[in-house]
Amino acid sequence: MNPLIARAGPADIAELRQLYYAVYGPHYPVALGTDPAEMARLMADPHSLWLVGRCAGSGALTASAAVHGEAGSRIGRLEGIAVHPGHRSTGLAAALTDALCAGMLDTGRLDSVYATVRTVSAGPQRVVARNGFRPLGILPNAVDLRSRESLALYARHSAGVLERRIPVTEVPAPLLPLLRTAEGALGIRYPGVRAAAGPAPATAPQGPLERLELVEAPAFVRRRFRERFPGSEGWFYPLHTPNVLLTPEDGRFEVYAYLNRAGGYCSLLTVHPDPAAAAGYLEPVTRALARAGAGYIEALVPLAHREALSAFLSQGFVAGALYPAMRADGDGFHDYAVLSRSGERIDFRGVAVEPPLQPYLDCYVSAWASAHLPTPSEVAP
Repeated sequence: MNPLIARAGPADIAELRQLYYAVYGPHYPVALGTDPAEMARLMADPHSLWLVGRCAGSGALTASAAVHGEAGSRIGRLEGIAVHPGHRSTGLAAALTDALCAGMLDTGRLDSVYATVRTVSAGPQRVVARNGFRPLGILPNAVDLRSRESLALYARHSAGVLERRIPVTEVPAPLLPLLRTAEGALGIRYPGVRAAAGPAPATAPQGPLERLELVEAPAFVRRRFRERFPGSEGWFYPLHTPNVLLTPEDGRFEVYAYLNRAGGYCSLLTVHPDPAAAAGYLEPVTRALARAGAGYIEALVPLAHREALSAFLSQGFVAGALYPAMRADGDGFHDYAVLSRSGERIDFRGVAVEPPLQPYLDCYVSAWASAHLPTPSEVAP
Protein backbone atom coordinates (compact mmCIF):
# COMPACT_ATOMS: atom_id res chain seq x y z
CA MET A 1 0.00 0.00 0.00
CA ASN A 2 1.49 3.33 -1.06
CA PRO A 3 2.23 5.73 1.83
CA LEU A 4 0.69 9.16 2.03
CA ILE A 5 3.49 11.75 1.74
CA ALA A 6 2.83 15.32 2.85
CA ARG A 7 4.68 18.37 4.07
CA ALA A 8 5.27 18.36 7.83
CA GLY A 9 3.41 20.91 9.90
CA PRO A 10 3.25 22.07 13.53
CA ALA A 11 0.43 19.62 14.24
CA ASP A 12 2.88 16.76 13.52
CA ILE A 13 5.52 17.75 16.10
CA ALA A 14 4.29 15.51 18.93
CA GLU A 15 4.10 12.44 16.68
CA LEU A 16 7.49 13.28 15.14
CA ARG A 17 9.17 13.40 18.54
CA GLN A 18 7.70 9.99 19.34
CA LEU A 19 8.95 8.67 16.00
CA TYR A 20 12.54 9.87 16.54
CA TYR A 21 12.54 8.46 20.07
CA ALA A 22 11.35 5.10 18.75
CA VAL A 23 14.11 5.08 16.10
CA TYR A 24 17.06 6.63 17.94
CA GLY A 25 16.20 6.44 21.63
CA PRO A 26 17.11 9.26 24.02
CA HIS A 27 20.54 9.95 22.45
CA TYR A 28 19.57 11.64 19.17
CA PRO A 29 21.71 14.85 19.14
CA VAL A 30 19.75 16.75 16.46
CA ALA A 31 17.15 19.41 17.22
CA LEU A 32 15.10 18.29 14.21
CA GLY A 33 13.65 15.42 16.21
CA THR A 34 13.86 16.69 19.77
CA ASP A 35 13.34 20.47 20.07
CA PRO A 36 9.76 21.60 19.30
CA ALA A 37 10.76 25.23 18.71
CA GLU A 38 13.53 24.32 16.25
CA MET A 39 11.24 21.84 14.55
CA ALA A 40 8.57 24.50 14.03
CA ARG A 41 11.17 26.90 12.62
CA LEU A 42 12.40 24.34 10.11
CA MET A 43 8.85 23.55 9.00
CA ALA A 44 8.23 27.24 8.32
CA ASP A 45 11.60 27.85 6.63
CA PRO A 46 11.03 28.75 2.94
CA HIS A 47 14.50 27.40 2.06
CA SER A 48 13.84 23.93 3.50
CA LEU A 49 11.44 21.07 2.90
CA TRP A 50 10.28 18.55 5.53
CA LEU A 51 8.10 15.62 4.51
CA VAL A 52 6.36 12.90 6.51
CA GLY A 53 4.91 9.57 5.51
CA ARG A 54 1.68 8.15 6.89
CA CYS A 55 -0.05 4.81 6.56
CA ALA A 56 -2.79 5.04 3.95
CA GLY A 57 -5.15 3.05 6.16
CA SER A 58 -4.60 4.22 9.73
CA GLY A 59 -3.04 7.62 9.05
CA ALA A 60 -0.28 6.88 11.58
CA LEU A 61 2.93 8.88 11.09
CA THR A 62 5.56 6.27 10.27
CA ALA A 63 8.42 8.09 8.49
CA SER A 64 10.13 11.46 8.26
CA ALA A 65 12.92 13.18 6.32
CA ALA A 66 13.92 16.75 5.45
CA VAL A 67 16.20 18.77 3.22
CA HIS A 68 17.53 21.71 5.21
CA GLY A 69 18.58 24.76 3.20
CA GLU A 70 19.42 28.35 4.05
CA ALA A 71 19.16 31.82 2.58
CA GLY A 72 21.91 32.74 0.15
CA SER A 73 23.12 29.17 -0.34
CA ARG A 74 22.37 26.62 -3.02
CA ILE A 75 23.39 23.58 -1.01
CA GLY A 76 21.10 21.54 1.23
CA ARG A 77 21.44 18.78 3.78
CA LEU A 78 19.30 15.65 3.77
CA GLU A 79 18.70 14.89 7.40
CA GLY A 80 16.44 13.22 9.91
CA ILE A 81 15.63 10.13 7.85
CA ALA A 82 13.59 7.99 10.22
CA VAL A 83 11.25 5.05 9.65
CA HIS A 84 9.35 3.48 12.52
CA PRO A 85 10.82 0.06 13.41
CA GLY A 86 7.49 -1.58 12.61
CA HIS A 87 7.45 -0.22 9.05
CA ARG A 88 10.98 -0.79 7.81
CA SER A 89 11.81 -2.50 4.50
CA THR A 90 8.68 -1.00 2.94
CA GLY A 91 10.39 1.64 0.80
CA LEU A 92 9.29 4.56 2.98
CA ALA A 93 12.77 6.09 3.33
CA ALA A 94 13.40 5.85 -0.41
CA ALA A 95 9.99 7.34 -1.25
CA LEU A 96 10.55 10.33 1.04
CA THR A 97 14.10 10.90 -0.26
CA ASP A 98 12.90 10.76 -3.86
CA ALA A 99 10.13 13.29 -3.14
CA LEU A 100 12.56 15.64 -1.39
CA CYS A 101 15.06 15.55 -4.26
CA ALA A 102 12.28 16.16 -6.76
CA GLY A 103 11.20 19.22 -4.81
CA MET A 104 14.66 20.70 -4.15
CA LEU A 105 17.05 19.48 -6.88
CA ASP A 106 14.93 18.68 -9.91
CA THR A 107 13.23 22.08 -9.66
CA GLY A 108 16.59 23.90 -9.65
CA ARG A 109 16.22 25.33 -6.13
CA LEU A 110 19.54 23.76 -5.08
CA ASP A 111 22.78 22.78 -6.81
CA SER A 112 23.49 19.85 -4.51
CA VAL A 113 22.19 18.03 -1.45
CA TYR A 114 24.43 16.09 0.91
CA ALA A 115 23.76 13.50 3.58
CA THR A 116 25.81 12.06 6.42
CA VAL A 117 24.59 8.50 6.93
CA ARG A 118 25.26 6.03 9.70
CA THR A 119 27.52 3.05 9.07
CA VAL A 120 26.25 0.73 11.81
CA SER A 121 24.35 -1.02 9.00
CA ALA A 122 24.33 -0.88 5.22
CA GLY A 123 20.67 0.19 5.02
CA PRO A 124 21.16 3.98 5.18
CA GLN A 125 23.82 3.85 2.45
CA ARG A 126 21.51 1.84 0.21
CA VAL A 127 18.62 4.25 0.72
CA VAL A 128 20.57 7.31 -0.45
CA ALA A 129 22.38 5.39 -3.21
CA ARG A 130 19.06 4.24 -4.69
CA ASN A 131 18.05 7.89 -4.90
CA GLY A 132 21.07 9.07 -6.89
CA PHE A 133 23.41 9.99 -4.03
CA ARG A 134 27.06 9.00 -4.50
CA PRO A 135 29.74 8.50 -1.85
CA LEU A 136 32.17 11.34 -1.15
CA GLY A 137 34.09 9.88 1.78
CA ILE A 138 34.21 8.72 5.38
CA LEU A 139 33.96 10.79 8.59
CA PRO A 140 35.57 8.68 11.33
CA ASN A 141 34.23 9.00 14.89
CA ALA A 142 32.01 11.83 13.67
CA VAL A 143 29.22 11.57 16.24
CA ASP A 144 28.46 10.10 19.65
CA LEU A 145 25.24 8.05 19.55
CA ARG A 146 25.42 5.76 22.57
CA SER A 147 29.01 5.21 21.41
CA ARG A 148 31.32 6.73 18.82
CA GLU A 149 30.09 6.17 15.26
CA SER A 150 31.66 6.90 11.90
CA LEU A 151 29.49 8.47 9.22
CA ALA A 152 29.60 8.28 5.44
CA LEU A 153 29.27 11.43 3.34
CA TYR A 154 27.07 11.22 0.24
CA ALA A 155 25.80 13.88 -2.16
CA ARG A 156 23.58 14.32 -5.19
CA HIS A 157 24.10 17.16 -7.66
CA SER A 158 21.74 18.87 -10.05
CA ALA A 159 22.28 18.14 -13.73
CA GLY A 160 25.31 19.88 -15.23
CA VAL A 161 26.84 21.08 -11.95
CA LEU A 162 29.77 18.63 -11.82
CA GLU A 163 30.75 19.61 -15.36
CA ARG A 164 31.30 23.23 -14.25
CA ARG A 165 33.94 22.59 -11.58
CA ILE A 166 36.81 25.10 -11.44
CA PRO A 167 40.07 23.16 -11.98
CA VAL A 168 43.01 23.08 -9.56
CA THR A 169 46.62 22.56 -10.58
CA GLU A 170 48.31 21.34 -7.42
CA VAL A 171 47.46 20.03 -3.97
CA PRO A 172 49.51 18.76 -1.01
CA ALA A 173 50.82 15.29 -1.83
CA PRO A 174 48.76 13.50 0.91
CA LEU A 175 45.57 14.52 -0.91
CA LEU A 176 46.41 12.93 -4.26
CA PRO A 177 45.11 9.42 -3.29
CA LEU A 178 41.79 10.96 -2.24
CA LEU A 179 41.46 12.71 -5.59
CA ARG A 180 42.13 9.45 -7.44
CA THR A 181 39.57 7.68 -5.27
CA ALA A 182 36.96 10.34 -6.09
CA GLU A 183 37.73 10.01 -9.79
CA GLY A 184 36.89 6.32 -9.68
CA ALA A 185 33.82 6.68 -7.47
CA LEU A 186 32.24 9.73 -9.10
CA GLY A 187 33.45 9.59 -12.68
CA ILE A 188 35.00 13.05 -12.42
CA ARG A 189 38.54 14.00 -13.47
CA TYR A 190 41.49 15.93 -12.04
CA PRO A 191 43.66 16.14 -15.16
CA GLY A 192 47.16 17.46 -14.62
CA VAL A 193 46.84 17.89 -10.85
CA ARG A 194 50.26 17.44 -9.28
CA ALA A 195 51.73 17.35 -5.81
CA ALA A 196 52.66 20.82 -4.59
CA ALA A 197 56.34 21.48 -5.17
CA GLY A 198 58.60 22.50 -2.34
CA PRO A 199 58.12 22.25 1.43
CA ALA A 200 54.79 22.97 3.08
CA PRO A 201 54.37 26.50 4.42
CA ALA A 202 55.69 26.92 7.93
CA THR A 203 53.00 26.98 10.61
CA ALA A 204 55.07 27.54 13.74
CA PRO A 205 53.39 29.94 16.17
CA GLN A 206 54.59 33.53 15.91
CA GLY A 207 55.16 34.31 19.56
CA PRO A 208 53.97 32.55 22.74
CA LEU A 209 50.34 31.67 23.35
CA GLU A 210 49.92 31.94 27.11
CA ARG A 211 46.22 31.14 27.29
CA LEU A 212 43.39 30.32 24.92
CA GLU A 213 39.93 31.35 26.08
CA LEU A 214 36.80 29.52 24.93
CA VAL A 215 33.74 31.78 24.91
CA GLU A 216 30.60 29.65 24.97
CA ALA A 217 27.86 32.27 24.71
CA PRO A 218 25.93 31.48 21.49
CA ALA A 219 24.01 34.76 21.13
CA PHE A 220 27.12 36.86 21.75
CA VAL A 221 29.21 34.72 19.39
CA ARG A 222 26.61 35.04 16.62
CA ARG A 223 26.46 38.83 17.01
CA ARG A 224 30.25 39.17 16.94
CA PHE A 225 30.48 36.81 13.99
CA ARG A 226 28.04 38.94 12.00
CA GLU A 227 30.09 42.03 12.86
CA ARG A 228 33.33 40.38 11.71
CA PHE A 229 31.79 38.78 8.62
CA PRO A 230 28.85 40.93 7.47
CA GLY A 231 28.88 39.19 4.06
CA SER A 232 29.83 35.73 2.87
CA GLU A 233 33.42 36.75 2.15
CA GLY A 234 36.00 35.04 4.33
CA TRP A 235 33.96 32.04 5.35
CA PHE A 236 31.93 29.22 3.87
CA TYR A 237 30.45 26.45 5.96
CA PRO A 238 26.85 25.81 4.87
CA LEU A 239 24.17 25.14 7.47
CA HIS A 240 26.48 25.80 10.42
CA THR A 241 26.24 28.83 12.71
CA PRO A 242 29.07 29.43 15.21
CA ASN A 243 28.22 29.06 18.86
CA VAL A 244 31.71 29.18 20.42
CA LEU A 245 34.66 31.53 20.04
CA LEU A 246 38.29 30.79 20.85
CA THR A 247 40.80 33.61 21.28
CA PRO A 248 44.12 34.23 23.07
CA GLU A 249 44.33 36.90 25.76
CA ASP A 250 45.85 39.44 23.40
CA GLY A 251 43.03 38.91 20.85
CA ARG A 252 45.40 38.42 17.93
CA PHE A 253 42.88 36.07 16.32
CA GLU A 254 39.36 34.73 16.84
CA VAL A 255 38.43 31.18 15.89
CA TYR A 256 34.71 30.63 15.27
CA ALA A 257 33.35 27.11 15.63
CA TYR A 258 30.16 25.13 15.97
CA LEU A 259 30.29 22.80 18.99
CA ASN A 260 27.64 20.11 19.49
CA ARG A 261 28.09 18.79 23.01
CA ALA A 262 25.30 16.20 22.71
CA GLY A 263 26.94 14.64 19.65
CA GLY A 264 30.49 15.26 20.84
CA TYR A 265 31.67 16.94 17.63
CA CYS A 266 32.85 20.33 16.42
CA SER A 267 33.24 22.15 13.10
CA LEU A 268 35.89 24.84 12.70
CA LEU A 269 34.19 27.54 10.64
CA THR A 270 36.57 30.45 10.13
CA VAL A 271 39.13 32.77 11.69
CA HIS A 272 39.33 36.54 12.06
CA PRO A 273 41.23 38.41 10.67
CA ASP A 274 42.10 35.48 8.37
CA PRO A 275 42.85 31.73 8.69
CA ALA A 276 46.61 32.32 8.44
CA ALA A 277 46.52 34.16 11.79
CA ALA A 278 45.68 30.93 13.64
CA ALA A 279 47.40 28.42 11.36
CA GLY A 280 50.26 27.93 13.81
CA TYR A 281 47.91 27.42 16.76
CA LEU A 282 45.76 24.55 15.54
CA GLU A 283 47.15 22.24 18.22
CA PRO A 284 46.08 24.37 21.22
CA VAL A 285 42.76 25.13 19.49
CA THR A 286 42.13 21.42 19.03
CA ARG A 287 43.08 20.65 22.64
CA ALA A 288 40.73 23.34 23.96
CA LEU A 289 37.83 21.97 21.93
CA ALA A 290 38.60 18.42 23.04
CA ARG A 291 38.45 19.55 26.68
CA ALA A 292 35.06 21.11 25.89
CA GLY A 293 33.73 17.72 24.78
CA ALA A 294 34.56 17.51 21.06
CA GLY A 295 35.83 14.00 20.34
CA TYR A 296 35.71 14.80 16.62
CA ILE A 297 36.82 18.06 15.01
CA GLU A 298 36.47 18.81 11.31
CA ALA A 299 37.30 21.58 8.87
CA LEU A 300 36.01 22.31 5.39
CA VAL A 301 38.84 23.65 3.21
CA PRO A 302 38.80 24.71 -0.47
CA LEU A 303 40.85 22.32 -2.58
CA ALA A 304 42.56 25.32 -4.17
CA HIS A 305 43.86 26.63 -0.79
CA ARG A 306 47.12 24.71 -0.57
CA GLU A 307 48.47 26.65 2.40
CA ALA A 308 45.38 26.04 4.54
CA LEU A 309 45.30 22.36 3.62
CA SER A 310 49.00 22.01 4.50
CA ALA A 311 48.44 23.70 7.86
CA PHE A 312 45.74 21.23 8.86
CA LEU A 313 47.66 18.21 7.55
CA SER A 314 50.73 19.24 9.53
CA GLN A 315 48.66 19.20 12.74
CA GLY A 316 47.39 15.64 12.40
CA PHE A 317 44.19 16.29 10.46
CA VAL A 318 43.40 13.71 7.78
CA ALA A 319 41.30 14.26 4.66
CA GLY A 320 38.53 11.68 4.62
CA ALA A 321 36.10 13.15 2.09
CA LEU A 322 36.03 15.31 -1.00
CA TYR A 323 32.97 17.37 -1.95
CA PRO A 324 33.20 18.34 -5.63
CA ALA A 325 31.35 21.43 -6.88
CA MET A 326 30.34 22.41 -3.37
CA ARG A 327 30.39 26.21 -3.64
CA ALA A 328 29.18 28.26 -6.58
CA ASP A 329 31.44 31.03 -7.85
CA GLY A 330 30.05 32.83 -10.87
CA ASP A 331 29.47 30.23 -13.54
CA GLY A 332 31.76 27.68 -11.87
CA PHE A 333 31.97 25.61 -8.70
CA HIS A 334 34.78 25.06 -6.18
CA ASP A 335 35.70 21.66 -4.74
CA TYR A 336 36.24 21.27 -0.99
CA ALA A 337 38.10 18.75 1.18
CA VAL A 338 36.78 17.60 4.56
CA LEU A 339 39.62 17.16 7.05
CA SER A 340 39.12 15.78 10.52
CA ARG A 341 40.90 14.79 13.69
CA SER A 342 39.63 12.57 16.48
CA GLY A 343 40.92 12.51 20.03
CA GLU A 344 39.41 9.07 20.59
CA ARG A 345 40.44 5.68 19.27
CA ILE A 346 39.15 5.04 15.75
CA ASP A 347 37.76 1.53 15.34
CA PHE A 348 36.35 0.49 11.98
CA ARG A 349 35.71 -3.16 12.91
CA GLY A 350 31.98 -2.64 13.42
CA VAL A 351 31.48 -0.47 10.35
CA ALA A 352 29.19 -1.72 7.57
CA VAL A 353 30.51 -0.41 4.25
CA GLU A 354 28.86 -0.85 0.88
CA PRO A 355 31.20 -1.54 -2.09
CA PRO A 356 31.02 2.04 -3.51
CA LEU A 357 32.22 3.44 -0.18
CA GLN A 358 34.99 0.89 0.45
CA PRO A 359 37.70 2.71 -1.59
CA TYR A 360 37.25 5.80 0.58
CA LEU A 361 37.65 3.77 3.76
CA ASP A 362 40.81 2.15 2.39
CA CYS A 363 42.13 5.56 1.36
CA TYR A 364 41.46 7.03 4.80
CA VAL A 365 43.16 4.16 6.63
CA SER A 366 46.25 4.58 4.48
CA ALA A 367 46.28 8.35 4.96
CA TRP A 368 45.83 8.02 8.73
CA ALA A 369 48.69 5.52 8.94
CA SER A 370 50.96 7.83 6.95
CA ALA A 371 50.12 10.74 9.24
CA HIS A 372 50.23 9.01 12.61
CA LEU A 373 52.38 5.86 12.41
CA PRO A 374 56.17 6.02 12.38
CA THR A 375 58.02 5.08 9.22
CA PRO A 376 60.61 2.27 9.38
CA SER A 377 63.41 4.86 9.47
CA GLU A 378 61.81 6.45 12.55
CA VAL A 379 61.60 3.20 14.51
CA ALA A 380 64.61 2.65 16.73
CA PRO A 381 66.49 -0.60 15.99
